[in-house]
Amino acid sequence: MNGYFLTDKGKVRDHNEDAGGVFFNPHKQLIAIIADGMGGHKAGDVASQMVISSLKEKWNKTENAITSPEAAEIWLSESIKETNNSVFTYSQQHVECAGMGTTVVAVICTLDFISIAHIGDSRCYLSNSQGFKQVTEDHSLVNELVRTGQISKDDAEYHPRKNVLLKALGTEKDVNVDIQTIGWDKNDKLLLCSDGLSNKVSELELDSALKQFVSLEDVAQHLINIANERGGEDNISLTLVHYNDSQEEGES
Repeated sequence: MNGYFLTDKGKVRDHNEDAGGVFFNPHKQLIAIIADGMGGHKAGDVASQMVISSLKEKWNKTENAITSPEAAEIWLSESIKETNNSVFTYSQQHVECAGMGTTVVAVICTLDFISIAHIGDSRCYLSNSQGFKQVTEDHSLVNELVRTGQISKDDAEYHPRKNVLLKALGTEKDVNVDIQTIGWDKNDKLLLCSDGLSNKVSELELDSALKQFVSLEDVAQHLINIANERGGEDNISLTLVHYNDSQEEGES
C-alpha cells in the first residue's frame, strides 16, 4: 500500500491554504488527509496546517494497530473533534485568525477496510473493479439544494453560491463528523482532493487519469496541470492511495 500527496497554489492565489499528506503509524498503517483552509489573510493556511499537524501527531502515537471498523471510526471521531477544539480555541485567542476554518477528509486504510471521515466539501473518490464513484457527500449549500431536488446537478456546476459551506472544522466549538467504513481490495485506488480540483476536472477525467498513468506521481501532476490549464483560480490539492503489495511509505 502506498500513497502520494501533491499541492499547487494555482494560477491566481498568492498563497496556498491547502494542506495534506500520507502518514504511517508505528504499525505501518496508512492515513491519507486533505484540508482546505479558509478565512482571513493567511488564516486559512493556519487552520489547514493545524489539522494536518494534529492528526499526524496523533497517528504517530497510535499505541495499538487499528483492527476493526469500530476502532477506526472511534479514532477518527475523537481525533478530529479534539483537533476541531484546538483550531477553534486558537482562532478565539488570535484576532488575526478569527473565523478561520477548514475542510477535512481523512481516510484510515487497512488491509480489509477503509474508514472515511469528512467535514466540508473536500472529497474522497474510490476507484475499483465496479467503477469510479464519489464516496463522500459535500457539506455545501449547493449540494443540499441538489439533494432536496431544488436544483439539478448541472445547475449546481454554475451556481453563484457554489463555495458556501454548511459545515467546516474549527468554526464552532463542537462539530459533527460524517464517518463511514467500506471494504476495498487489492488494486483499488483512493483519490482525496480539495475543490480546486473537483471544480475543474470531471469524474470521467479523474477516472481516466487513474487508469492512464502507472505512478501516483504522474496521476497527481497530470490532474493539477488540467486544473491550472482551466484557470487555476483556487489552490489545487490531492492525495492518492494505491492498495498494492508495496509497503513503501508515500511522500508527504
